[in-house]
Amino acid sequence: METKKIFVINGGQVFGHSGGRFNKTIFDTTRQFFNDKEGFEIRSTDINDDYDPKQEVENYVWADIVIYHTPIWWFQVPNGLKKYIDVVFTEGHQTGIYHSDGRSSQNPTINYGTGGMLHGKKYMVTSSWNAPKEAFTLPGEFFNETSVDDGALFGFHRMNAFTGMKPLPGLHFHDVEKNANIVADLERYTTHLNNIFINKEHEHLSNSNFQSEATTH
Repeated sequence: METKKIFVINGGQVFGHSGGRFNKTIFDTTRQFFNDKEGFEIRSTDINDDYDPKQEVENYVWADIVIYHTPIWWFQVPNGLKKYIDVVFTEGHQTGIYHSDGRSSQNPTINYGTGGMLHGKKYMVTSSWNAPKEAFTLPGEFFNETSVDDGALFGFHRMNAFTGMKPLPGLHFHDVEKNANIVADLERYTTHLNNIFINKEHEHLSNSNFQSEATTH
């Protein structure tokens, strides 16, 4: 079996009243999952630790699959993860992540977003929310029946598309502040990892045309 190279990023930032514990637990679960399986190599970065931008670019270039774990703060990723992306992707300009925005001076109105250098790679994202899942699905509720992937994470998905990466189905954890059930969440997440990377490996990891499932779980 061909070895798959997995790069895991913990965006669960320690800041203010947030200890980042939920995403750190998911991050550790991901690392343990792949370390316990044959056929995977793993690298990881915690955005709360010091990192070398050049090494982070090399991690993206090395990986077959990038897995992001992030909470959502004020309907965006935390400032530490956003800074990580800004710093690392800037470092990756013409050195592995993207070479340009894809346009040419001869016809500057087309082909925007086609200058990525990570084609053939995939990514997955998990997010955690104080909002209950019903806030995304019920008529009249806050998110106007717009899913996480089509709403708050739309720009995040386009960012990864800009690099050339394709999405794998992600997972979103809801109501983690007021009604957290970490045991159930970890069971659901482990099942998700098994479905994507073990049980359906050929379907999800070999199909270059796979498109993200825009679900709110």
